[in-house]
Amino acid sequence: MKTFKNNLLRHGMLCILFAASFAALAQSTYVIVSGTLKDVKSGDKISYAAITIPGTGIGTVSNSDGEFILKVKSSLNAEFFEVSHLGYATAKFRISEGAGKDKAYLLETRPISLQEISVVPMDAREIVAVALESFKKNYSQVPDMMTGFYRESVKQRRTYLSVSEAVVDIYKAPYSGLQNDKVKIFKGRKANNVKRADTLMVQMQGGPQVSMLLDIVKNTGLSIALDNLDNYKFSILTIVNIDNKLNWVISFSPGVVKEEPLYMGKIYIEQDNYAITRAEFSLDLSDEEKASNVFVRKKPSGLIFMPTSTGYLVTYKEQNGKYYLDYVRVDLKFRCDWKKRLFKNNYTLMSELAITDRHADNIVKFDNQEVFRSNMILTEKIEAFTDVDFWGENNIIEPDNSIENAIKKLSKGMQK
Repeated sequence: MKTFKNNLLRHGMLCILFAASFAALAQSTYVIVSGTLKDVKSGDKISYAAITIPGTGIGTVSNSDGEFILKVKSSLNAEFFEVSHLGYATAKFRISEGAGKDKAYLLETRPISLQEISVVPMDAREIVAVALESFKKNYSQVPDMMTGFYRESVKQRRTYLSVSEAVVDIYKAPYSGLQNDKVKIFKGRKANNVKRADTLMVQMQGGPQVSMLLDIVKNTGLSIALDNLDNYKFSILTIVNIDNKLNWVISFSPGVVKEEPLYMGKIYIEQDNYAITRAEFSLDLSDEEKASNVFVRKKPSGLIFMPTSTGYLVTYKEQNGKYYLDYVRVDLKFRCDWKKRLFKNNYTLMSELAITDRHADNIVKFDNQEVFRSNMILTEKIEAFTDVDFWGENNIIEPDNSIENAIKKLSKGMQK
C-alpha cells in the first residue's frame, strides 16, 4: 500500500462506504450575548470573526452569515467582549448593553498607514523562515487545556446527508518537543439522512483530531509540508491589519513535484514578532489521481471520487504575548462518478473547530481509551440530536441558516 510520509491527510479524512444521551450539564448562571457582525459602511455580514472576552481564553467565531452567540459566566464579572477580523479594527462592546438581545454590531475597516510600515531587507522566503524559527518565542512552550466546538457536515448537491457537532476537550501539547495534541469528546450529537445513505455513505474520518493536525506551526511536516521550504516558491503580496497589528501576506505555491501533492495559498505573519497569525490554502489538484489518493481511504470498485476544490483556513489568537490556535475550517468538494453507469453526483464536506476556552491550570493528560483518534468517525461516537438546550452553558458556533434548516429536517426525519 502506498504511504504518504509528509502529508497530514494520510491520517485519514474521508471514508466512503456502502451503507447496509449524555447526562445534562449542571446549570450555572451565565449571560448570553448574540447578534450579527456587519461592516459599518457596506452593511455586509462579516464571517468567521473572533469574538472573545479580553484577558480570558473564552470566545467563539461568527458563522458564514455573520451571526454569533457568546455565553459568559456571570461569576467572571466581565464588562466587555471583543471582536476582531482580518482588515478590521478590533472593537470592544459592553456586555450589559447586548445581554439578552439580538442586535447588529458594526465594525470599521482598518486602513494601513504607510508611515507605520516597517521596511526590512528580507525576501518572502526569509520572512517565513524567521517566523518558523521564532515559534518558541511566539507560541506556548507549556501544555494547555482547551475546550472547542466542532462541527462537520456532508452534503449531496443541495441536500444535507449528515450534520454532527461536539464539544471537545483538547490537551494542547507544547509547541516544542515530540508530544502530540490529544482530543476527547465531551458531548456530541448527530443527525443523518438515512434514506439517502442507503445508496452511498460518505463519511469524514478523523474529525476534530484532523483539525488539530492542521495547526501549521506545530505540525509543519504533517500539514502543508513547511518542514522543507524548498517545497515552495514564496512572494510578498501586501500588508494587512489583524487585531490592530500589521501583517505581511505571503503567497506560496509548489516549487517542486513530489509523490504527494503540495499546497498553494497565503500565510499571514505579524511584522513586529514574526508570529504566524493566519493561513489560507488549498491542495494542488493538477494531478487528479494523486489528489484523490490523499483523501479517499476506502471506496467501492468502479467508483471515481475526485476532489474538485479544497479550502483550508487556520487562525491564531494572541493572549498575553503568546499565540494560540483559534479556528480551523475545511471545505471540500468532490465529483462522484460510477464507471459505465449513469450515476453522477457532487458532494460537499465541511468541518470547523473553534477554540472556546483555554487554561493552563491542573493539566492532566487523557487516558488512551478516552482519546479520539485520527482513524475514528465522529458520527459513530456520538448520539442523535436531542433538545434545543443540549449544549447548556457551552459556547458553540451559531449554525448557518442552511445547517440550521438541515438539522431540523434531518432530526424530523429520524423521529418518523
